[in-house]
Amino acid sequence: MEPKRIFDILSHYQSRYPNQEVALAGKIGKQWKKYSIAEYVEFTNNLSFGMIKLGINPGDKVGVISTNRPEWNMLDMAIMQIGAITVPIYPTLAGHEYKYILNHAEIKLVFLEGAELMEKISLIVSDIVELKHIYTFVDRKKYPYFQQLVDFGKENPNIDELEKRKTEVNSSECSTIIYTSGTTGVPKGVMLSHDNLMGQVLNLRQIPEPWSNIAFSFLPLCHAYERMLVLLYQYLGMSVYYAQNLGTIAENIKEVKPTMMSTVPRMLEKIYDKIYVSSNSMPWLTKTIFRWAVRLACEYKIQSHDRTWWYNQKHRIADKLVYSKIRNNIGGNFDIVVSGAASIQPRLASFFSAIGMPVFEGYGLTETSPVVAVSCREINGREAGTVGFPLPGVEVKIAENSEVCCRGHNVMMGYYKDETLTKTVIDEEGWFHSGDLGKINEKGQLILTGRMKNLFKTSLGKYINPQLVEEKFSESPFIENIVVMGEGQKFAIALVSPDFNFLQGWCLRHNIEYKNPQQIVNVPEIIKRYNREMVKYNSHFGDTEQIKKFKLIPDEWSQFTEILTPTLKVKRNLVQERYKDVIEKLFQ
Repeated sequence: MEPKRIFDILSHYQSRYPNQEVALAGKIGKQWKKYSIAEYVEFTNNLSFGMIKLGINPGDKVGVISTNRPEWNMLDMAIMQIGAITVPIYPTLAGHEYKYILNHAEIKLVFLEGAELMEKISLIVSDIVELKHIYTFVDRKKYPYFQQLVDFGKENPNIDELEKRKTEVNSSECSTIIYTSGTTGVPKGVMLSHDNLMGQVLNLRQIPEPWSNIAFSFLPLCHAYERMLVLLYQYLGMSVYYAQNLGTIAENIKEVKPTMMSTVPRMLEKIYDKIYVSSNSMPWLTKTIFRWAVRLACEYKIQSHDRTWWYNQKHRIADKLVYSKIRNNIGGNFDIVVSGAASIQPRLASFFSAIGMPVFEGYGLTETSPVVAVSCREINGREAGTVGFPLPGVEVKIAENSEVCCRGHNVMMGYYKDETLTKTVIDEEGWFHSGDLGKINEKGQLILTGRMKNLFKTSLGKYINPQLVEEKFSESPFIENIVVMGEGQKFAIALVSPDFNFLQGWCLRHNIEYKNPQQIVNVPEIIKRYNREMVKYNSHFGDTEQIKKFKLIPDEWSQFTEILTPTLKVKRNLVQERYKDVIEKLFQ
């Protein structure tokens, strides 16, 4: 029988792949800590026994504030199979955000990773009304920890109660509440049922090839996108390896040699830029061949019937001379690289597919569990610039205002404790209004064109879609992030966050002193070089959409400075608020 509740995936996994030696793996120090499927199930059940003994009841909410690690999955399954609800929370939030979510979700038990986070929660714990238990993942001498709960469960096994609770969980019930990271406003608690997430898994199971058996994960499990994919990996019996941290991704990929992973466009852009820049120090002939191969890859047609015989001959030569070496340097043996969370530039989808890292693009939101549409292996199922066909069982329509709307098994139960807000996004006919702009082409593929809330009108009455402009300018290796604005103004301006690693190398080659970001953004030669980039990429747009003025920003834009979401999207409202004075001067 196919799994109906999320925790059914565990018994499905064990019955189909009983000898799987690496179900989950995380790196501690220099060693990979691996868990077989049997160990995974044993840990999960003991955690369930422990939570039952602690008094966690069906419907209670349990928080997990942690980066990716095998224990995350064990807790997730253990929570849900006793009828409780998992509330994943990002480990990079501010104290007031934790206070809001822990109270709003009425968390009874929470698991914390890291000493800094523990202290942050300790400062607000007296303000969390329903919180009864705090556990850390390792012994930090302040709260009970993960292994103690496992041992507590071993000492208090209650198999009959666990089986009773599992039997009583209905697939239509809420399995998790995911608070949107969002780029604006107060976090909203998205309620997803077992049906919501299992519908995703069962409708995506045919996409990976049968030989694909090693998954690599570095995007946060707190995000619906990565969590759903990790559930898919488990359903398919794949080994899941978690990155040690964001700084070790490249090293870990070489060690693990995965066949499948997910990523975000910004990460692919960084890899592409690094590959291209690596040719700077090559001898003239080698560099010429290398850059010819890169240009050829960017012209790659993902559908085989769209590629000419002559292109295929050139591709074979390029693969032997260049692409095979790039693959060897990156590592992996990829069947699929799933790109989501934002639109990927067509040239990047083409490039990575050409070099042997087939990019499958997906689209969705937390409220849609998350997938609405995704690339697949059918004819016309993958094409650069589109996000493929709607998922089976999901209807998609484009409203008169070009908004993408969907209806089906993927649409959330609603926002926790906010029926009014729920009704603003799900209409009476069950259509979820995404806030994204798009169109469906003649092949039935969905194409995204921007976010409704990001569109702005100049004082001349012209609408500008900043996303299209930003995506084009982001092709420049000099630019890490860019925000375009101009609501009610005569022209568009941009705040530019430079790629300081690339810029530092460029300065070295051009004998320009580089001290720090604050100094370099004011050097006349640097501003002149960025002006050239502006002219180059402005040429792709009409006069109204062109960036007339810009400012280089020396500050770090990251999750830690709260400018970027966990999926590396820029929080536009926060940028406008923090750089209000800079923006006003640009419009003068």
